[in-house]
Amino acid sequence: MKRSCVAIVSTVFLSSTYASAWAADLVETASTSGSFKTFLAAAKVAGITDTLKNSGPYTVFAPSDAAFNQLPPGTVNSLMKDKAKLVEILSHHVIPGKVTVAEVKPGKVQTIQGDTVTLKSDNGKVTVENANVVQSDMMADNGVIHEIDAVVLPEK
Repeated sequence: MKRSCVAIVSTVFLSSTYASAWAADLVETASTSGSFKTFLAAAKVAGITDTLKNSGPYTVFAPSDAAFNQLPPGTVNSLMKDKAKLVEILSHHVIPGKVTVAEVKPGKVQTIQGDTVTLKSDNGKVTVENANVVQSDMMADNGVIHEIDAVVLPEK
């Protein structure tokens, strides 16, 4: 009986240790999706991957690779050389807190940069500025990712 209790306690302890060691943050969650290679490369260049890896929580409206491909030719390459502009644009896609699609309340929401984006929710369709959420609620330990179909540019 004593051995059984020790074995059960050891198994529970190891399971919880294993689970926490393999916890996925926003960056890891985005990378496993396969749709955010450009966003992740830009986040690395901009130096915001540390922010997306910390405790958060954050909600990321992440443009897909297809969304970045819709930008005029040369735009992504140009942005990759302008760290300040890249930080501004990427931070415009991240809001504090963990907001699932079901929890979206229409209106202006402050980004981590301090400016605002407008969220709309209509019969299950959620938009952020001019971008549609095409895949939602990709959960990470420190937030949630919603894939969007356009890059949202901050107003000047």
